[in-house]
Amino acid sequence: MAKITLEKLAHSYFPYPKSEADFALKEINHVWDDGGAYALLGPSGCGKTTLLNIISGLLTPSTGNIIFGDQNVTRLQPEQRDIAQVFQFPVIYDTMTVAENLAFPLINRQVPKDEISRRVAEMIDILDLGAKANRKAKGLTADEKQKISLGRGLVRHDVNAILFDEPLTVIDPHMKWQLRTKLKDLHRQFEHTMIYVTHDQTEALTFADKVVVMYEGEVVQIGTPEELFDRPAHTFVGYFIGSPGMNVVPADVQGQTAQIGNYKVALTKSYGDLNGNIELGIRPEFVKISEDTKGMPIQITAVEDIGRYKIIRATVDGKPLDAVMPEGESVPTHPTALLDSSKINIYKDSHLVRVEA
Repeated sequence: MAKITLEKLAHSYFPYPKSEADFALKEINHVWDDGGAYALLGPSGCGKTTLLNIISGLLTPSTGNIIFGDQNVTRLQPEQRDIAQVFQFPVIYDTMTVAENLAFPLINRQVPKDEISRRVAEMIDILDLGAKANRKAKGLTADEKQKISLGRGLVRHDVNAILFDEPLTVIDPHMKWQLRTKLKDLHRQFEHTMIYVTHDQTEALTFADKVVVMYEGEVVQIGTPEELFDRPAHTFVGYFIGSPGMNVVPADVQGQTAQIGNYKVALTKSYGDLNGNIELGIRPEFVKISEDTKGMPIQITAVEDIGRYKIIRATVDGKPLDAVMPEGESVPTHPTALLDSSKINIYKDSHLVRVEA
């Protein structure tokens, strides 16, 4: 296990990058704690796999350093870093049995035979593969093969970190939930440093202690699931986390008042006089639809009945505004929207404006 330090780390796939736009991974400075569970979350092409490959040693960064504990590993090969990596598609030996596949990385490291037997038996039990322990891997399902691949990464106890590159892509939805739970339990048990790449917010939020949200090659926020939901540091985080995502509407903010079109919203903090691209962000869960004349007039464009609740799609001053309404409530004939002022965030040029209450 190791603390991982990213020091002025950046990468471009061009040999001679001329501007920031040429970098697939923009400069990162951060320390990931020893034994932490992290998720790299973002859409395709945001840089998360590039960062994971730099950590694993499959890619050498254009600039900066990566440090495991006190050791600079920037120029070291993957096999010199003592990491385990689980890929998107199963990497196993079809001619070996389940037990032999799990034992293979331990045999390569000359772990004593009795220790190998103990760890393999433990991992087979954890992965619920006892009935197939002596079966050749060739005839197993994609789910079962990926469980073996996960087990090969988890069976080692001598690793600095375990890296997961979208490992549940080929797993059916019910099995995904089971394996995420298993991974969380294993993290608590062995306290490995784990880094999990995914574009699925549910996977990231249920697995990680802290989520690293990436957008266009940049780390825009690192935080707990609660921090990402309550205080998105960037409008992209607000859009990407949550279902539906955070409402972001243009607003004029002066002191403790935000104006959306002709409607004024009282704020709980004073922001002074803000200039530039100013936006108000609020989660749909904190927008109440009613016929209260004190509310903001809206036009409802669609109602999506999810079963447990309704998603109200509306517009205000021509801009989209979503709200979540309990299943039993009726949609008003003349709707207005009341915003919970304590849940409002203000953004300037897409970044959260931080002020004291």
